[in-house]
Amino acid sequence: MPRLTKSLPKYRKHKASGQAFVELSGHRFYLGPHGTQASHGQYDRLVGEWQQNGRRLPTKPDEVITVSELLAAYWKFAEEYYVKDGCKTDEQQGIKVALSFVRRMYGGEAVDAFGPLALKAVRQAFVDTGHCRQYVNQNVGRIKRVFCWGVENEMIPVQTYQALTTVVGLKKGKTEAVDHDPVEPVDDATVEATILHLHHQVIKDMIRIQRLTGCRPGELFLMRPSDIDRSADVWRYVPKTHKTEHRNRSRVIFMGPQAQAILAPYLLRASKSWCFERPRGGQFKRWNYAHHIEKACKRAFPAPKELSVDEKKEWHKRHKWSPNRLRHSAATFIRSRFGLEAAQVTLGHSNAKVTQIYAERDMEKATQVMREVG
Repeated sequence: MPRLTKSLPKYRKHKASGQAFVELSGHRFYLGPHGTQASHGQYDRLVGEWQQNGRRLPTKPDEVITVSELLAAYWKFAEEYYVKDGCKTDEQQGIKVALSFVRRMYGGEAVDAFGPLALKAVRQAFVDTGHCRQYVNQNVGRIKRVFCWGVENEMIPVQTYQALTTVVGLKKGKTEAVDHDPVEPVDDATVEATILHLHHQVIKDMIRIQRLTGCRPGELFLMRPSDIDRSADVWRYVPKTHKTEHRNRSRVIFMGPQAQAILAPYLLRASKSWCFERPRGGQFKRWNYAHHIEKACKRAFPAPKELSVDEKKEWHKRHKWSPNRLRHSAATFIRSRFGLEAAQVTLGHSNAKVTQIYAERDMEKATQVMREVG
């Protein structure tokens, strides 16, 4: 059986002096007479602090570290923390991008010299690169989180982080950073025209199921026969993992007769295998699924030959759609026919006003919706 934790530094005896000692990060610490309760207590305290600090010695009050040293320590933490089902999460990549800007501009500076003006300079670098306002604000939040972690682990003074919290997010219309275009629903005619130009039946079926149920692309990729409860007329799919599980929220996806008919052939697979596999094998990824749809959109809506290169790029941009728009389409339809609450429950949205006492009623409402439309 593999070891679940890394081994701890040993409690040892210095024969010449009779003292107990422990070596942490290449430094020897004497703990008092070997075998005494006090020496064991000192050992527990030092090793505990060392572990909580990412197996590093705590920073001394008069020791000044550089920004790069803080970033390196945080990245080591992030590589272990931002992992889900043994795989790196997308947040890891986001953190890497944010830290790369800080390291390039301020890596050699003392960490307590990184103040609000420095953070604003990094923020402007994101803007100048062409990132949208929402993404810039997200990365500024990540940078603040690094310094908050540094305070928590006694690597930097709390005043350094407190100063950074005074930097507010970029406001819409008050910055040169562009805004994301809102995600709009995609109409059924456009979806069906695109499907006609897809080469693989599995992708056609994925699109139709997503349009009927409003599930997220990632939930579709993870679907296995064993995850689907088929005991009632409306099936219930409980993903083994989902976007909001870290907030202790459950997720149930309901499938009515139309979705069931599409899904039925895929349930003949082994119970623990994915229902939908890529045409060349393996699990679908977001970029792969979206890439197939984008290529089909170009075939379904070819740009007129007389357009210039830039005009053709704009044409394809207007006529392509992403998988997430199918979720918005489902939400729009369900809301218009059954109301806002039905859409929130069916699609797994959270709302502060919806309490746990309504959970059973919500499940029945979502079941009724999918009985009729899914």
